[in-house]
Amino acid sequence: MTDQSSAEQLANILIVDDNAQNLELLDVYLEDMPGVSVTTASDGIEAMSKIASSPPDLVLLDIMMPRMSGFEVCKQLKSNPKTREILVVMVTALNETGDIERATECGADDYLSKPIDRTALINLVQTLLNSRPTA
Repeated sequence: MTDQSSAEQLANILIVDDNAQNLELLDVYLEDMPGVSVTTASDGIEAMSKIASSPPDLVLLDIMMPRMSGFEVCKQLKSNPKTREILVVMVTALNETGDIERATECGADDYLSKPIDRTALINLVQTLLNSRPTA
């Protein structure tokens, strides 16, 4: 039951977090996933710039960031016809029900609370990427 066909198509993942250690940790967690290419951004404005020039398949998006929150990035992505199909997973230390509801209202496809469990992250990323319609 190996799924080599998904490894043939490169999935691009953008990790957005204002904490360099979090960026590095998530990058390390994903580096051994077959068929995945990872880029990073340190805030929402940098993320939007990178998305405009090279849209990823999935964004791992911190909520609490300076200049532009993850909520705002997600809202902009999901309201734009050119980017609304990009998968967005909110990654945050916030874990109140209201924060989860707000992430959902912004259009987030899923939500992970920090500290991030490596296995849960990889399983979620694989599930979301495999659920995308093939072009």
